[in-house]
Amino acid sequence: MSDQVHEHRHFIPAMGQQRLLPVYDFTGWLAGVPRMHRTLLDSAAITPGLAVLEIGCGTGNLIIRAARQHPGATLTGLDPDRIALANAGRKVARRGLAVRLDVGYADALPYPDGSQDRELSSLMFHHLDEAGKDGALREALRVLRPGGELHLLDFTGGGHGPMPERIRAGADDRIPDRLRSLGFADVARTAEVRARWGFGTCSIFRGVRSA
Repeated sequence: MSDQVHEHRHFIPAMGQQRLLPVYDFTGWLAGVPRMHRTLLDSAAITPGLAVLEIGCGTGNLIIRAARQHPGATLTGLDPDRIALANAGRKVARRGLAVRLDVGYADALPYPDGSQDRELSSLMFHHLDEAGKDGALREALRVLRPGGELHLLDFTGGGHGPMPERIRAGADDRIPDRLRSLGFADVARTAEVRARWGFGTCSIFRGVRSA
């Protein structure tokens, strides 16, 4: 695991509280996250030779799935939570996968301009405040190559339904407008998936960096 960032900033961990991290993977399985990840990777259309970054990789489930499905791609996962990344690192090592894991923040990506072909974000966006959301999208656009694509999965639906209050507060129907206003092209909602156990509705959005 590469420790690219030495500053320590506040962040909201997976499940909202660090003490709940041990049940994160199981809770995600109950909510149907593996099915969402399958749909997200289908939307991203990863091919051999592409540089793929997951922003907010947590315990590594999505980036590991991507590595198993697309061994010819160059795969990196980034997260501010060193404990979650250590968990992800153990999973990567057990499976013998080629995945780089970096410590970092969505609004300060430690990568050069135009260095990524695909960016993935899964159920991270709702953790950010208003400034953090815009900052994360600006950085995502910066590190994409021309023609590169961001594929973002998160809670939408205006926060309606029996979802937990923490998730309801961050559910965002304005993601397409945010993407367009910050310079992404060809913005589209590529899929909608309903989580199980009352966690609400999620959508997958695509934004492209124009040439």
